[in-house]
Amino acid sequence: MTCWVRPIRSGWVVRDRVPGPDVDEFGDPTRVAAALAVPGGAEGTLLAVQHPHRTPAALAAGLGLTEALPIARAALSYLRSYHYEPVSDVVGLYEIDGADGSVLGVLCMVDPDVVGADGVSHVRHTEDVYPDVVAERAAMLAGLGCATSAALLVPEAEGWVLTGKVREILSTLDEPAVSTVDSVGRRHRLWLLGAGEHQDEVLALAQRHTLLVADGNHRVAASAAAGSLLALVTGGPRLEIGPIHRALVGTGLSLAELASRWRAAGLDVRETGDRTVAVGSVVVLAGGSALRVRLPSLGEPSIDHRVVEQVLIREALGVDPEGPALVPILPGGRTVVSDVDATFLLAPVPLADLLATHAAGLRMPRKATYFTPKPRSGLLLADL
Repeated sequence: MTCWVRPIRSGWVVRDRVPGPDVDEFGDPTRVAAALAVPGGAEGTLLAVQHPHRTPAALAAGLGLTEALPIARAALSYLRSYHYEPVSDVVGLYEIDGADGSVLGVLCMVDPDVVGADGVSHVRHTEDVYPDVVAERAAMLAGLGCATSAALLVPEAEGWVLTGKVREILSTLDEPAVSTVDSVGRRHRLWLLGAGEHQDEVLALAQRHTLLVADGNHRVAASAAAGSLLALVTGGPRLEIGPIHRALVGTGLSLAELASRWRAAGLDVRETGDRTVAVGSVVVLAGGSALRVRLPSLGEPSIDHRVVEQVLIREALGVDPEGPALVPILPGGRTVVSDVDATFLLAPVPLADLLATHAAGLRMPRKATYFTPKPRSGLLLADL
């Protein structure tokens, strides 16, 4: 069998805690730049390594990513020397537990481009991606030669088998190599598993089925050029999918005008005081008013985000949903948006609908699913 899930041949495990702000708190460049501008935020931190062209010094000098990469490589070398220990031929057994879910999984290297005998990739994207984000991440990986963040991959079937094996092995191990609590209270614990029978068992289970990208579609696409991806492969036991909303910006359209155009398109639009979201409808907010729009089906599986983008935005308003006028709103205030005309509140996509989309050979709209809990950047680095 082709071994497309492998140990980390050469890497570095953090000694105590990842230096600097929690990288995973920040969902857009504006918030990254703001965090780097805080005193100490851009000096000797993993956030500065991942975003060297967004530090105050780089912005003042007008440096793009290519020009800032030497600075990032030097910063990464410093971090690895003072905050990390080298490791080789290991996989990480990783436990995350928090209010937004819990997982047991395997932190390892995955070949993002390997295909089976049927010619179909073993690693399947679940969402469309933004080409400019992929290009930036690919340049970053190539320039650093090191993976600092892991994608979250989920077996399309029998994830509970992998979960059970990880739990069984953990019962035989001593204290973890890393134990930390992130900024929102999730506990992250990481054990290093060297070569041997247990490592062989978890790697075999991790590649037993096709892996779906739960979080990190852009990271997976960017890793194709490197030929190797750092990933947390997990089947739960309690993965959650949170909502990702949308904001309509810069169009100048009022809520009344939106309602008029949607009704003209034959949609069921009603004023509402209830902001509760449910699958099959969207709540649209502007000022202190709200509308509830019942969404038509576009066939099975009918994903609310796709209906909003194609019917409410493209067809009824004549606005390109892939342009700057429609902005994904990540949970927890991780997106900074100005000039908002209206906010679209959408229900979380049910896991069954995501799996049905995958089974139909389709992808979700971009930024439609928000899986939690996520692996934390910087606990285990991998040489590419």
